Amino acid sequence: MKNLLYILFFCIPMGVSAQFNLYKDYPLDYSWQNVGDEGFSAGGVLCTSLAFSPSGQPYVAYVDSVNSWKSTVMKFDGSNWVNVGNAGFSAGEVYYTSLAFSPSGQPYVAYNASPAAVMKFDGISWINVGDTGFSANEADYESLAFSPSGEPYVAFQDWSNSKKATVMKFDNTSWVYVGSAGFSAGEADYTSLAFNQSGQPYIAYKDHGNNAGATVMKFDGTDWVNVGNAGFSADKSWFTSLAFSPSDQPYVAFMDFAVSLKATVMKFDGNNWVAVGNSGFSAAEADWTSLAFSPSGQPCVAYVDYGNSMKTTVMKFDGTNWVNVGTTGFSAGATEFTSLAFSPSGKPCVAYLDGGNSDKATVMKFDSVFAGIDEPKETGLSLYPNPATDKIVIETSGLLKESNLEIINIEGQELITRLITEPKTQIDISNLAGGVYFMRLINDRTVETGKIIKQ
Repeated sequence: MKNLLYILFFCIPMGVSAQFNLYKDYPLDYSWQNVGDEGFSAGGVLCTSLAFSPSGQPYVAYVDSVNSWKSTVMKFDGSNWVNVGNAGFSAGEVYYTSLAFSPSGQPYVAYNASPAAVMKFDGISWINVGDTGFSANEADYESLAFSPSGEPYVAFQDWSNSKKATVMKFDNTSWVYVGSAGFSAGEADYTSLAFNQSGQPYIAYKDHGNNAGATVMKFDGTDWVNVGNAGFSADKSWFTSLAFSPSDQPYVAFMDFAVSLKATVMKFDGNNWVAVGNSGFSAAEADWTSLAFSPSGQPCVAYVDYGNSMKTTVMKFDGTNWVNVGTTGFSAGATEFTSLAFSPSGKPCVAYLDGGNSDKATVMKFDSVFAGIDEPKETGLSLYPNPATDKIVIETSGLLKESNLEIINIEGQELITRLITEPKTQIDISNLAGGVYFMRLINDRTVETGKIIKQ
């Protein structure tokens, strides 16, 4: 199939300048591919946390072993992973990093610095958000999320309150409690925070006050109240991960002791917590479950797959069954701290500690460079010169305004990405080796593909 697609691509007519025909995109031959270099961090990492900027750039926060176990954030600039500000920017050793973007597009990181702290990147440096170490004592399992109004909230296991769950928010002046501190029935592990569409904060966690099962609570404006039964899982739960479906239903993924430590996902149907598909759908034990929804509304789970030498696997629910997304165990080696997120263009991406690359950070995405061949259609796109030596100019109009540009080699590696917002954009391709490259423009209305020759 790939050979046939190569031949068809090479038969696409190309103009030296002016407008040329592009083809509708029907993804084929999908695979998991590295985003930039695998093992891109300077050294070993812990607690990877992946998020996308509003412009579509992937960012990863982690605990950085070569910088005294402080916090570091890197982003992929389209060609390389680069530091966002200084590496090791936190004041001291950290753990349990959680990365999120504010509505204005600033990256924020929450972490355990004994006590909890949050920092943001102001475009030049990482600065504290409120007081450094705002929790009363040590805090673990930090989970950072923004309310619809733009306030940062942090959920954590609160050592000053018998390791129960606490949520705090920054009110633009100081960090304040959301409801009572230590509101859970017992010790709360693996806290995971998310907001529903009306702006209510929800928290999922492993609930030692209810047989170490999964519990979800929400803040009703006055108190934290249970969503359905507390400890609703059939047995103990680890690695709880909370997300809302597009229809605003809360879903929780976790490692399920009731089914041989395999992965289970449950949702709240308005009355009860019910399994999504089969409980224990993974082939074997599933650690570090990370839940996210695709733009089309499918729940997807990334996890460390003990059925595949502790490599990373991603599965999705197709409406009837849980099915693999690409190859199982696709990472180079054993992994930890899997963090799943979808790019604005809808690609599932996973960050993790990569045992196949000296425990450094790696990010992979599920994607294809091969476009299905359909009838050619005229578009508001001009590309010139083509062939090119060092630069190409892209002119867009109509549906192609504000699109994500990707330039990909025939091996499937994404070499250049750029958000196209201007009618005319010049792209530097001088670092690309001579050869054939595929170009794709993506936004929420259309996908266009073409071919570029670098001389």
